[in-house]
Amino acid sequence: MATTAAVSRFYVGNRRDGSRLLSSALVITGAGLIRVDHPIGRVVALVAGLLSLYWWLCYRKLQH
Repeated sequence: MATTAAVSRFYVGNRRDGSRLLSSALVITGAGLIRVDHPIGRVVALVAGLLSLYWWLCYRKLQH
């Protein structure tokens, strides 16, 4: 738990909830990519994609 606090205070402390956050962000990224022809779709895809990348990095540092 101490390593999680050092990783990010904006992330959960267990792998189950971390995987839920990550999968939700990936679904939202996919929805944004479907509408990449619209400016809002691009913004949603970019923001959710960056959040997915950040949460994936945090997820990798959690204990099994």
